[in-house]
Parts: sequence; C-alpha cells; structure tokens
Amino acid sequence: MSVAPPAPSAAPAHRHFGSRPADSFDFREVLYTKAEHVARITINRPDAYNAYSTGALEELARAFQDASFDDAIGVIVLTGAGDRAFCTGGDVKEYADSYVGVPRDYWKYMALFRAYIESMLNTGKPVVARLNGMAVGGGNESQLACDLTVMAQHAIIKQVGTHVGSVACGGSTQWLPIVVGDKRAREILFLNEPIPAEKAADWGLVNWVVPSVRKGDEWIESATPAEIKKAQKGEAGYRIDLSRLDEFVDDLARRLLASFPECARYTKQQTNYWKDLAWHATARHAQDWLSLHYACWEPVEGMRAFVEKRKPRYEMLRDRAAEGRSSELPWGPPVLVCGACGSNNLPADHAYCGVCGQPLS
Repeated sequence: MSVAPPAPSAAPAHRHFGSRPADSFDFREVLYTKAEHVARITINRPDAYNAYSTGALEELARAFQDASFDDAIGVIVLTGAGDRAFCTGGDVKEYADSYVGVPRDYWKYMALFRAYIESMLNTGKPVVARLNGMAVGGGNESQLACDLTVMAQHAIIKQVGTHVGSVACGGSTQWLPIVVGDKRAREILFLNEPIPAEKAADWGLVNWVVPSVRKGDEWIESATPAEIKKAQKGEAGYRIDLSRLDEFVDDLARRLLASFPECARYTKQQTNYWKDLAWHATARHAQDWLSLHYACWEPVEGMRAFVEKRKPRYEMLRDRAAEGRSSELPWGPPVLVCGACGSNNLPADHAYCGVCGQPLS
C-alpha cells in the first residue's frame, strides 16, 4: 500500500527575511546585484583605488547581510570597480581629515570595519574574492576574509601597515600565519613588498590566477612585469582584459551552487574555526590599540607623508628615541608647568607657554 506524501505546509503570509531586490538599496559607494543565485558586491570608488570610506563600510556590511539572509542567493562575489584595484584598504585622506584629530572616532570607525569583515565570515555562504586589481592593506584583509580568491594576473597583493604608521591587525596579523605560514606572514607584514599573482598562488595566498594581459588579440599567459606595466598604460598594443577572470568566477559560482545550502553553511562554520579563534581573540584589542595609537606621532607622520607624496621620516623618530626624546608625541609628553601663570600639562619640547607666552624652564 502506497503512502501519500504529507501535504506541504502553507507559507507564512509575511516573511521577515524574504528576498529583497538589490536595486532597492540606496547605496552610493557600492554596486550590488543579484542574479542566478549569485550576489555581486562591488566597491565602487575607482578614483580612490577602491579604498573604502566610512560610508562604504556601512554599505558593504549591509549588502553582505542581505545576501546572507536571502535564500535565493547561494554564492557571493566581492570585487572592485575597474581594473586597477580590488581594494586598497581605508581611505588615508579620510583618516587624515576625520580621525587624526579625534582618535576616539577611529574606534567607532574600526567597529564598522569589524562589522564589515565579520559580515563575510558570518554569511553562511561561500564568498569569492574577484581580484580585478591590487589588493593592498585592508584590501588583502578583505580577500583573506573571503572563502576563495581568484586573482587576475596583473594584480598584486601588499601590506603597508608598518610603512604608514599602522598595524595590519584587521585580519592580516591574524590570518596570514594560518594561510601562508609564520615566516612568510612575517615577510609580508614587515617588508610590505608587493606580491605578484603567481607568487601569491604559489604561497597559497589565493586559489587561482587567471590571465588578464593581452597584446592585440593574443593572450599573454605569463605576462612579465614590463608587459603588465605596458598593459596598464595601454602601450604598444597591450591592454588589460578581465573577460577570462569573469568567465572563471562565473564557472566557479556554478560549481559552488551545485551543493546543499545547509551543508555548505555548516562546512563554512566548521572551516572558520581557526580564523574565528584568531580574530575574536585579537580584533577588539586591536580596535582599542589602533584608536589610542592615532594620537601618536607615527600615524600622523605616515598619513601626512602619504598625502604630501613624500617618504616618511622613519630615521628621525628612531633618532629621537635613541636621544631620550619623545618619539610618540611630536612636541613631547605634557609634563611642563609654566612658572609665570601656573598652566600645566605643557609639552616637554615647548620653549614658551602656550597660554601666557612666557619662557619655560
């Protein structure tokens, strides 16, 4: 005797987490599309090499949350606009304008950055980084937060923290040792030298490298640095072409979609164990340290040098420390008292009182 299958239960009249059209979001610095079970999130700040602003971080986290909650979406792709940059981390000009003067606001900014990074870790769905160009600083941390990475051959990966007065503790100090090993992680973090695509793949920093340089109609399968430079400048018939990158990412998305969603979700959760352990043991500490460090000389000098397009004065700060002077604060610690007016907490390197103008002894 056959048994009839149970009748399907009626769908609720209203779902709190139903699918929402991608174009219903009022994003300004992020492009967001959803089609064929794939959500694509694009940092759309090509004039700033796709550096994320404060507003962009909020939009990115919102887009990832929506893609995570949308049952029609099985794969999420993160990329940048254009062919020069995937993402170059935080906007240094915004840092200099908005956060150097108010370090406590940088703590709030880092809360937004943590929400963005964690929105990728917590999606419950595979996230693919499409490296259409350089991934620098927080851009590398963004691709490290993704599950898989496909890199265009002309792109590079680079950290910059110790050269700009910061520390790459938004994912790189936590995850590079897991991904590439301890010694290679230290090489990346201390030297801040660019890592070309083939080396990145050889080290396990990315999964795949796809040709992206053409000369006329010919694909250059293993482009030299000179050929890449010509392609980026559009010289001698060379050009950048991302069509094979897109074909690879599309095919990868199709392969990822050929799986059960709950099994994929729990596979990601289990595989995230070491990343979660390293991240949650350090991220909030890093948030506090970075915001406090913003009141110090190193980030001010690093960002000012970047904006002024000059080399930071590394040796000057080391020399001051060796001489017993302050290398943390430009005018020294606030330890002087004015004998004329009684004002205190005056910088040690000041010759005159900033209140009454009298000489300081």
